[in-house]
Amino acid sequence: MGRPPLDRQPNTRLAYWMSRAHMGNNRLARLITERAAAQGITGIATDESRVRAWLKGTVPRDPVPRLLADVLSGATGTDLTLADVGLPGETGPTGIRSPWTRTGALTSLSQIIRSELMLPDTRTGPDAADVLTSNDLLAPLQEWLLSQPDDADTARPGHRIGMSEVDGIRQITTAFRDLDNRHGGVLSRSAVLAQTDTVLTLLKTSTYTEAVGRELFSAAADLASVAGWMTFDAGRHTAAQRTFVSALRAAAEAGDKRIGAHILQCMARQMSHLGHVDDALDLVALAQYGARRDLTPAAASMLAALEARFHAITGNTADSEAAAARALDAYERVQPTAEAPYMAFFDLPELQATLGMAHQIAARHLDGTARTRHVRRSADLVQQALDARPEHRRRSKAFDHLGLARTHLAGSNPDAAAEETARCLQLLGAVHSRRVTDRLGELYREAEPFTTTAPGRDLREQIHDRLTTPTGPGI
Repeated sequence: MGRPPLDRQPNTRLAYWMSRAHMGNNRLARLITERAAAQGITGIATDESRVRAWLKGTVPRDPVPRLLADVLSGATGTDLTLADVGLPGETGPTGIRSPWTRTGALTSLSQIIRSELMLPDTRTGPDAADVLTSNDLLAPLQEWLLSQPDDADTARPGHRIGMSEVDGIRQITTAFRDLDNRHGGVLSRSAVLAQTDTVLTLLKTSTYTEAVGRELFSAAADLASVAGWMTFDAGRHTAAQRTFVSALRAAAEAGDKRIGAHILQCMARQMSHLGHVDDALDLVALAQYGARRDLTPAAASMLAALEARFHAITGNTADSEAAAARALDAYERVQPTAEAPYMAFFDLPELQATLGMAHQIAARHLDGTARTRHVRRSADLVQQALDARPEHRRRSKAFDHLGLARTHLAGSNPDAAAEETARCLQLLGAVHSRRVTDRLGELYREAEPFTTTAPGRDLREQIHDRLTTPTGPGI
């Protein structure tokens, strides 16, 4: 029948593709047997019990895995690898070190999106241990600097598409960004993954001019960056990183350094969130250098502001303040109508909040009057950001309240911190974000020295009650 894996798990990927093909156990067994006979392979007599065993985690012997993938490929119209159907074997060029070509971009992005669509939605726990870091991450990404788009294959058969389809993809991407801003990435992640898969099918099966192809890859990269961001916000860190890298490949195929820099800053935020701050700084530097001839004032300001925050985390307060000054200088040159839609989030409140957090983090490395100065500056900037935030930026507002709470704790003011925590928690009925949960956990730990005070105990009790309710972990 086959060999059981050492740690047998149900093959959810095989079950997914059988469902997509509307195929039961008996029919799959029969088609595999028929395909083997058609290819002159003897000794293959698959039955329903064998398929049932595969679904439970048993791995069939060669050549059955390839026959199984071929049958499901034909039934679904999708070129499936053995990995796609949950079996060991070839996976295709999905690794971070695979060639930066058009085929590599499409295959890499298709397989990570398809993989995420197949996984059960309940698998939302952190998996940060498998995230690539240091040279394993940065060295392959250097190729983004030198990558050049392939020529479009305009001769293949397929429906011809033009700029109207590109415009439609960009409108859909804007709608998903708005959902993410309003409600976080947890609820809409599956929808944006499915939409990205649809766009990839367009890229692989349609015909288009070289100019349209560039715009299509750029739009696909932008949409995939939203998919990666929502996946990051949902706490699926390894999948988020793979999606970001695949989106960067699509950006390279588009020859679009600006969207490439945007994707790299998303990756930098993820690395900082996971505690890999040196990697975050390297990713910012890669974005700044790789897009140096194409950076708009808003992008330059955003990258410098992130640099200020990351330097503050490492304790380099002088470098942090220098980067903050560059961010403010660049922002003075911003013309919103000249910026790409994906930069719309980086407005003055976002800049103020980012720099406010840099001051708060810096305060924790200092004492005396220097600490007091940074605390005051942080509170002023984050409050200004909160007051000016658009109403639909609910997750950002939640982060602002959390930022103010942490700033007040840095200034030894647990009363004000407890008030801001309560305001943050009021927003969480409409916001579902693992990143917010993580930040609440940090605030909970930072408030531990204040448990001798009533406000300090109240703050921690509010967070504890929220995170231990049945709906808490889904925030």
